[in-house]
Amino acid sequence: MRQDRPYPSLAEATRIWARIGLLSFGGPAGQIALMHRILVEEQNWLGERRFLHALNYCMLLPGPEAMQLAVYIGWLMHRTIGGLIAGLLFVLPGVAAIMALSWIYALYGNVGPVEALFFGLKAAVLAIVVQAVVRIGSRALKNRAMLAVAAASFVAIFVFAVPFPLIVLAAGLIGFLGARAGLPAFQDGGGHGKVGAVQVDDAETLLGKETPEHTRVNRAWALRVSSVLLLLWLTPVAFLFLLAGPADVFTQIAGFFSVMAVVTFGGAYAVLAYVAQEAVQNFGWLAPGEMLDGLGMAETTPGPLIMVTQFVGFMGAYRDAGALPPLLAGTLGGLLTTWVTFMPCYLWIFLGAPFIERMRGNKVLGAALTAITAAVVGVILNLAIWFGMHVIFEEVRPVAGMGVDMELPVPASVDLAALALVVLAAIAVFRLRLGPVTVLAACAAAGMVIGAVGWA
Repeated sequence: MRQDRPYPSLAEATRIWARIGLLSFGGPAGQIALMHRILVEEQNWLGERRFLHALNYCMLLPGPEAMQLAVYIGWLMHRTIGGLIAGLLFVLPGVAAIMALSWIYALYGNVGPVEALFFGLKAAVLAIVVQAVVRIGSRALKNRAMLAVAAASFVAIFVFAVPFPLIVLAAGLIGFLGARAGLPAFQDGGGHGKVGAVQVDDAETLLGKETPEHTRVNRAWALRVSSVLLLLWLTPVAFLFLLAGPADVFTQIAGFFSVMAVVTFGGAYAVLAYVAQEAVQNFGWLAPGEMLDGLGMAETTPGPLIMVTQFVGFMGAYRDAGALPPLLAGTLGGLLTTWVTFMPCYLWIFLGAPFIERMRGNKVLGAALTAITAAVVGVILNLAIWFGMHVIFEEVRPVAGMGVDMELPVPASVDLAALALVVLAAIAVFRLRLGPVTVLAACAAAGMVIGAVGWA
């Protein structure tokens, strides 16, 4: 352990986590790079190998890997309280921002200038989702077996509307069996390579190479903290089921997003595919274009992209408020969504992190993760096409029969203004390589111009 500077106090660490939370724009890749720059390169809390080891463990978990990485490092530095503070400060700015934008959207979303702004945001979000397909695909689809998994995943969800959790389970099983059979295509485990430009050796950091005493396996502690977190997570869900019944919108929100927190491997865009499939098509909480509006909010505010789920919960409760004032119902629905989405993240870290060394280098787990990541590429491709149909075309028709359950656009209903804006957004993302916030701001401005001249 380095002795040339004092170990940070909890108050000092809290200030650093607050800084990270306020600067965490740009999706999981940007957030992970931000944490690496501040925690590894600037603060020297931990080194490269320990950072990547924690990150690769978080990749095995359902939910937002960047937020879980913050919880992990917070726990590593200052025990349970450090993890709780790190996770809370990572999501709190996004909770406040998305809630404020949800109120504005509910009150003024159909007003001309606001509608035009979100018209522009949709084009940018579509280009960013396509970029995510390319980025994740280039890392995950390294052989024909992974390409086949991705293709099968796409066909399953796009053509046959197979639920996302089943796709994840099938992909994980394929990876597991492939590794057990010794097939070469499944021998390259998943995970991140180096993250930052500066590589810091563990021995030159505050934590050093040694394993901190509080990180050693303690089954009694793991059982206690897991029991508390399970009660905090599931008690409101059980209370709503018993008090309001399964048909109540708050019960549906609590149940659906609790299941989502368990099965959504593969990052925010995979989560969006699942949410779009269920919240739009099955529950009817919001329209396809509104999912893009919510993603635009999440892309332009700090915090995990999965914060878009708060917008979904807000709109679902806002439109089915019952005896409550709609804005109050929406606020409660959004906060309930956030609670059941992020509380399990603490559970996965506090329960699993002390056992991480036992899983280090496990090739079977790595193969399962690799296959799941390949399947996620197909799921995100489905999301991009689904979004594209609803952005570029004004009319989409269902096609069903013989097991098929899909949607196809009506070619004559193409929106030329939306198509032109999507093409410009794609050029900005792929050719000019502009950052997501820049592209979103430019497309929002273009949307307002288009709305002002009456082209949209």
